Amino acid sequence: MKPILALLTLALFAAPAAAQDAQPTASQDLGAPVPTVGEVETIEQQDGGLTFTVTDESEWQDLGIAIPGFATDRDTPTPANSSGTAALGKELARVVFNDLKNNGLFKPVGPDALPQPTFPQITAPNWPTWSSRGAEMLVHGYVRARADNKLTVGCYLYDMALKSELVREGWVVEPADWRRAAHKCSDLVYSRLSGEDPFFDSRIAYIAETGPKGNRVKRLAIMDSDGANHRFITTGRSTALTPRFSPDYSKLLYLSYVDGNPRIYVYDIGSGRQSLVAETGNPTIAPRWSPDGRYILYSMAVAGNTDIYRVPAGGGQSVRLTDAPGIDIGGSYSPDGSQIVFESDRSGGQQIYVMNADGSNQRRISFFGGRAATPEWSPRGDQIAFTRIAGDFNIAVMSPNGRNMRTLTDGWQDEAPTWSPNGRIIQFFRTERGSGKASLWQVDLTGRNLRRLPTPVDASDPAWGPILP
Repeated sequence: MKPILALLTLALFAAPAAAQDAQPTASQDLGAPVPTVGEVETIEQQDGGLTFTVTDESEWQDLGIAIPGFATDRDTPTPANSSGTAALGKELARVVFNDLKNNGLFKPVGPDALPQPTFPQITAPNWPTWSSRGAEMLVHGYVRARADNKLTVGCYLYDMALKSELVREGWVVEPADWRRAAHKCSDLVYSRLSGEDPFFDSRIAYIAETGPKGNRVKRLAIMDSDGANHRFITTGRSTALTPRFSPDYSKLLYLSYVDGNPRIYVYDIGSGRQSLVAETGNPTIAPRWSPDGRYILYSMAVAGNTDIYRVPAGGGQSVRLTDAPGIDIGGSYSPDGSQIVFESDRSGGQQIYVMNADGSNQRRISFFGGRAATPEWSPRGDQIAFTRIAGDFNIAVMSPNGRNMRTLTDGWQDEAPTWSPNGRIIQFFRTERGSGKASLWQVDLTGRNLRRLPTPVDASDPAWGPILP
């Protein structure tokens, strides 16, 4: 197996140049614009109930949650579901059920195994019905069609032992955004019971891969956090790599190889247009946003030496931040923008380093044996995820000072971690031995809740965006 840094500097730099000769320009590579998400209006909110929080990284005890179908005041046709609002209510509850089930922290029961509450029971639960089923928590919801064709979706969380409401909230959404209302309900329940920030109402960008092992077509793709609403952004005429959402969610940063030349582009999700940030003329990889969205980091090889550079997000003069002999790659800002974590082989093998945002005070922080690559700072600031290379490639985390290292996965080739918006879950891609097929996976900080995220084709280079505005 080649070292991961060699794969980055040789395979990524050389292979696209050979595969992309005489290809169209990047603007011709764009597919249909990605539909923007509509405004979600919050219409009701109430506090109260549980006050405990769970913010550590130990395994959580399963909590039984009943999630029956969302009720409706009258079954009305809606563009969101051809069968009407009653059928849509079941679909809403299924999304909430799957969200809470797949994170591994709760033990939910979904609408297909539960009785359907009536509309009046949403705010006045029939307690004996749910007590007999052993549920500790109860999620009730409703959906109503409005005269303006929008939908009103409500979500209520009840404590069965106290027989009381813990929290409620409602949203007005366009029919096309009904899944967002379900994710917001999941976020409401998750945050109220855990004390953690939400993450379900978010998107994931990644590189969709098709074709034979030696000649992969790599397209930029985007989808909801649960894999729904999948869209291809580029057509595959040019190789796309390493996407990242802007902090305000309005743009996607990615690397594109056109005619063998690497270019850094920013794709505007609202307009479907893209702008060129940098065309270096040299091998270039791993562009990353600064937390304020003003700058972009990238790595570029010049005369055999690879360093990290910073360029304004709108384009302009680049500033070199590293100048040590060897290969410096990556660059992930701390949440406050004051520091940058990166990988370098200046000590003789790949290790993790940290520097100030201006490039000063560069110091190594990984000293635990093996090699370390692709570091990514947690949005909470308390952890750095990275690829640990000690025989196999695995996802690991450590404190920003390099201590408390823990390996979370045990696959053959797991790499390129990206954090959920709340810093609780890490997504990465796993490559199968022999076939070269890649897929997206998630693991939480306990290392015990591991699952594969479905995608329509092979997938690599995931990037988890922040919570949708």
